[in-house]
Amino acid sequence: MKQQLLRKFQKKEAVVAVVGVGYVGLPLALAFAESGLSVVGIDMDAAKVKALNAGVSHIPDVSDDALAKMVNDGSLRATIDFDALADADAVIICVPTPLAKTRDPDLSAVVSACDQVASRLHSGMVVVLESTTYPGTTEEVILPRLSAPSRNVGVEVGKDYFVAFSPERIDPGRTDYTVRTTPKVVGGITAACTEIAMALYETAIDTIVPVSSPKVAEMVKLLENTFRAVNIGLVNEVAIMCDHLDVDVWEVIDAASSKPFGYVPFYPGPGLGGHCIPIDPHYLSWKLRTLNYDARFIDLAAQINQGMPQYVVQKVTDALNGAGKSLNGSSVLLLGAAYKADVSDTRESPSLELISHFRARGATVTYNDPYVARIKVDGVAMESVEITDDELGAADCVVIATNHASYDWERIVGASRLVMDTRNATGQLTSGRDKVVKL
Repeated sequence: MKQQLLRKFQKKEAVVAVVGVGYVGLPLALAFAESGLSVVGIDMDAAKVKALNAGVSHIPDVSDDALAKMVNDGSLRATIDFDALADADAVIICVPTPLAKTRDPDLSAVVSACDQVASRLHSGMVVVLESTTYPGTTEEVILPRLSAPSRNVGVEVGKDYFVAFSPERIDPGRTDYTVRTTPKVVGGITAACTEIAMALYETAIDTIVPVSSPKVAEMVKLLENTFRAVNIGLVNEVAIMCDHLDVDVWEVIDAASSKPFGYVPFYPGPGLGGHCIPIDPHYLSWKLRTLNYDARFIDLAAQINQGMPQYVVQKVTDALNGAGKSLNGSSVLLLGAAYKADVSDTRESPSLELISHFRARGATVTYNDPYVARIKVDGVAMESVEITDDELGAADCVVIATNHASYDWERIVGASRLVMDTRNATGQLTSGRDKVVKL
């Protein structure tokens, strides 16, 4: 069975099913289709599926033209029907793994997808989990569900079917590294599972990095994003320290970055956002708590990072007070709803929390984002406003939350009365600096 599956991948005759065609699954599905494999994307969002089959992408990282080309030549299709798994040689699970309100892992989407796969598992199939999760998930949650005797009598992992974990490394909006050029870490339940999973990914990705087990691969992903979360927490606290010391943190970082060794620059901001960095370290922290160990660096970094939106609001409050105004009753115009520049992704965006905190203190809040037409904060729908000079001038404070490249910072500062810059977007301006308060 192993050799048969390897030949299918080598000859590009395999059928790949990607469960969950969002920010992670769709670029991956497209990469496999462009490499010559037959790909089916499975998603429960019927509207999304209909759009994909019409060649219309819902994420900026996948263009309509690239998608339509693969759809039109029959290499890629989408469906809501899990029965499509019956013909699949490979199944890659890319569903969301958010945190519950208790900050515990919510694997309900993974479990649901796994159960759908398990009921259709057949000899000669490889199943790979890409959704970020805690170390041990593949072996403790995925494998038992796939190997339940009542469902798959006589089917043996590593011989008849294959199971692995390969962490997704998608960074929305990034253009210097693509799905193909970003190295892929793979860890299988058995050596044969790793070999099969590597053969699968080698059809579409340039560099494969095998590791000894799924648990190692799961930990790799958590280390990558915990590294970033902890260092962002450090530089956020340094920003607060510099504020107390009356030192420009951005100048400090810029000068420190001149050291060619032993230093990696990270930058402060209004809080963490996105599908990984605010979430992933908590998976590791939760797992360690079950083993009676406190992940102190993770917990401290989370405390600092989660406090940044409140810190920004307090900075605005102090700046308004300096101008003889109260935040209560003032108007705030927020620039940027996405969690990072030049993307439309608002998952865990600190902008949403900023809006909530400003409202709680009595401010009237509007926002602009060229990539995000509508948002909902605390159940209240909002639409992006046009940032005319009149709109800028009418706001008691303009808060730069996301430094989109399309923003004209000179015009924005020139037309505004007070600007709170959380991203050093105005750092290169020579005029209007007396209006700007920086993080």
